[in-house]
This record gives sequence, structure tokens and C-alpha cells, in this order.
Amino acid sequence: MPPTRSGQDWSALADGLSPRTHAFIGGRSVVAGDGRTRPTVSPASGKTLADVADCGPREVDAAVAAARRAFDDGRWSRQAPAVRRRVLLALADLVERDRDELALLDSLDAGKLIADTTAVDVPGSVAVLRWYAEAVDKTYGEIAPTGPGDLALVRREALGVVGAVVPWNFPLEIAVWKIAPALAAGNSVVLKPSEESPLSALLLAELGAEAGLPDGVLNVVPGDGPVTGRALGEHPDVDVLAFTGSTAVGKLFLEYAGRSNMKQVWLECGGKSANIVLDDVGDLDAVADGVCAGIFTNAGQVCSANSRLVVHRAVKDDLLARVVERAREWAPGDPLDPGTRMGPLVSAAHADRVREHVARARREATPLLDLADVPDRVTDAFVGPSIFDCPDPSAAIATEEVFGPALAVLTADDEDDAVRIANATAYGLAASLWTDGLARAHRLAPRLRAGTVSVNTVDALNLTTPFGGFGRSGFGRDLSLHALDKFTGLKTTWIRHS
Repeated sequence: MPPTRSGQDWSALADGLSPRTHAFIGGRSVVAGDGRTRPTVSPASGKTLADVADCGPREVDAAVAAARRAFDDGRWSRQAPAVRRRVLLALADLVERDRDELALLDSLDAGKLIADTTAVDVPGSVAVLRWYAEAVDKTYGEIAPTGPGDLALVRREALGVVGAVVPWNFPLEIAVWKIAPALAAGNSVVLKPSEESPLSALLLAELGAEAGLPDGVLNVVPGDGPVTGRALGEHPDVDVLAFTGSTAVGKLFLEYAGRSNMKQVWLECGGKSANIVLDDVGDLDAVADGVCAGIFTNAGQVCSANSRLVVHRAVKDDLLARVVERAREWAPGDPLDPGTRMGPLVSAAHADRVREHVARARREATPLLDLADVPDRVTDAFVGPSIFDCPDPSAAIATEEVFGPALAVLTADDEDDAVRIANATAYGLAASLWTDGLARAHRLAPRLRAGTVSVNTVDALNLTTPFGGFGRSGFGRDLSLHALDKFTGLKTTWIRHS
């Protein structure tokens, strides 16, 4: 993004966009069978961006059939690794070429900050595509130890048709997290983007075809979760279902698999991540910046958001004074203005749910900052930051996933108390730990039940390390070479040669 590009510049570019609106099945754009469409609406303006194909079971059947044909005839699954590498690198180049359009689509569709989509989401997607492309021809099989006269070869094989169901908070990036390793391994994919934010996925499908993905290898079926997502989850010819979203919906996909073909299901679900601040921290200003970033980034719509601040009593008052002061700077505004710190939530309906959480917190906890109700808001999707001190750790704001810019503060008396409070949740996705003691960090990090523990930072993430959690946060891992485990199966070939 040019450093001088203003909000007006981005708005002008947005006015010239022509979003793709059709499903992408078998290498071509298709309308839903009976012409059904559903509007996708900008949460920042309330305007309809496009009327997008509203797919149902018939379109899912067609997409899965196209993916199955493509897998079975080997047009992608039996290509040499170097060929798959070349196509995925070409796709990464095309995503980089069309970075402004993809960034704008996610900003308009989901209310994401243009500053984030241009600096994080799109470059991150490019990096993930390139990383898995380069991993294609550098992933080896094994030779098992056997006795004389036997040779046992162990190799990874693609599983077949992958269904990927992704959320609206990172529409492009999480889609790429799923499809890049799945395609790298040789699978075919049917992607269902969120009904709230389908536009970047539809463009991505076209770019895949332009890059050289054979017909049927990448299909996109936009539609409603309870209809289109369920059809994909129950489909008897889908071999793997990879999902990112709420815990409640993750449980449904497990049921769908059990009722159908026992397909593998890989879930990355909700979180109620703790941000632990101990009494030996020296730089409380840095901690306060991290606390705010951990909960207010993307308006709190992050599964690993640090929504619980577990702070040692000795530093609580000094830290909270800094946190409250900084939180006031996260006022919601126009997501196309590069200077905005926080945009709207994805929809007015979701914002209403967040406001309900905040209203209950006003009764159960002590407000330290309560800016949730934004006066003169352009649409009802705008929600401001709020912070609540929770003497009762069972308060809903401290136990339930809000998925919005609301922080619960819990007080700890010592490090054992802090660990106990942090682990007192059904989730286990992420945690942050602030301490100036190296030994203390090494001692406490293993005790925290979380897939990622970030020490003296928040929400540490890199494509070389696995991302996922425990408990109701799901299982399986995105990113890193471990993501390939979800999309491949181990095959042993045992040869008796003498």
C-alpha cells in the first residue's frame, strides 16, 4: 500500500470494484440452481455490496462431484510435486498482484481495517501459499526398521476431497490456511466461506484457475451455514472437513460426520484466552499496549483474543490505569481510513449480541471503561471498547466467549493463583504471560493449558509454528508442517524381497 494513500483514495478504489457473485464449481462460475442469491452487506455503511449465489445441497453435490473427479483422475493428485509447487507459487503471485482488490473486499465485506488487510491479511496469505508451495517437494516419506528380507515404506498420501468451512473474521487468510496445505498435499477442495464475507474467496477461486489449478481442484460454494455448511459436513463423499468457527458449530460438524461417512473432522474453535501479568514486570507501559492489542485488535473478533486479563494484585492498579487510558484511543471508525484503530463488527446482529454481553456485565461486574454504546454511529455494527473488573470469576463476561471488544479483569494473589484462574475455562487456545523472570516463564508456560503461550507479547503467530488448541477450542493444527497431517494419510507398503 502506498504510504500516502488516504481513506478517500481507498473509497474511490472501492467504488470501482465489481465483486464476483457466482459460485465456482468445476472450473467455472455458476449461479445457484434456482437463481437464489443473498446480499452481502458492508457493516460500516449498511450498503449491499453484492447479491451472491446462495448455494444449497444441490450445488454442494455438484462441487463435491467435481472435486472427486479431479482427485480420482489424478489431474492434480498425481501431478509431480514440482508441478504443484509451481502452480501454488503462481497463485501466490496472483494474490500479491491483486492485493488491493482482495484487501478492499475483506475490508468492505467484514468491516476489517484496510490498514490490517493490506499489512497483515493479504501479505500473510501470500506467505502461506509460498511456504506450502515450497514444502511440496521437500516432504519425505520414511523407511521403517524391519528384519532382513523385508522393506517397509511409509509415505503420506492425499486423502481425497477436503471440505473447508471458514469464518468471517479473517475471510481470505483463514481460507488460505486451509486450502494451501490441502492443495499442496494433492487433495481437491470445496471451500464454503462465511455467508457474511464470501467475496474474497470467490476472487481467490478465479485466481486459482488463472494460476493453473485444474478444473474441479478448488471449488467455492457460498451459502448459509445451517444449509450449505451442513450439506458439506454430511456429504458422504467428503473425506475431510476442516472448520474454523464457533465451538457450537464445531460440535455440529462432529455430529454430521458421525451421521454420514465418519469423515475426518478438524476443528479450530472458540477461546477465552488469558493474559497473565505477574508482579515482577518492569515495563507496565509495554504490557498495557499488549493488553489492548490482545483484546481490541479486529474489534475483539479473534478466536485467540486475550479477553481475560489475569493480573497480580501488586501491579493491578498501576496497570489498569494505563490500560483504560490506552483503550480510549481504540474508538471505532471508518475501516477504510488508515488511521482508524478499530472498525465495526461484522454485522449489526453480531454487535447486538456483544452489547447484550456488555449489558449483563454491567450487572455482574464493575465497569472500568464502558464505551460499548457508540453515539451517532453510522450503523448498528459499531461497538466501542469496554473493560470490567470481575470480583466474581464466574461472571459471564469472564467465562463466555464474547467475540467483541470487551475485557474481563481478574485478580491473582500469586503465580499459582494466576495459573489456576487462567486454566479455569473449558477453552484452551492461547495464553499470554508477562514476567521479567526467565526461569519463571519456563516454569509457568507448561502449566498453562493452551495451544500457544506467548511470553512478553500477545497472540504470537508464525506460519512455521502450529496454531490450535485444547478442550472446546478444538483439535488439529493450522500452519507449519503439522497442518499437512490433517490432509494426508500414512500408507505402509511392505515388501518381502527374500
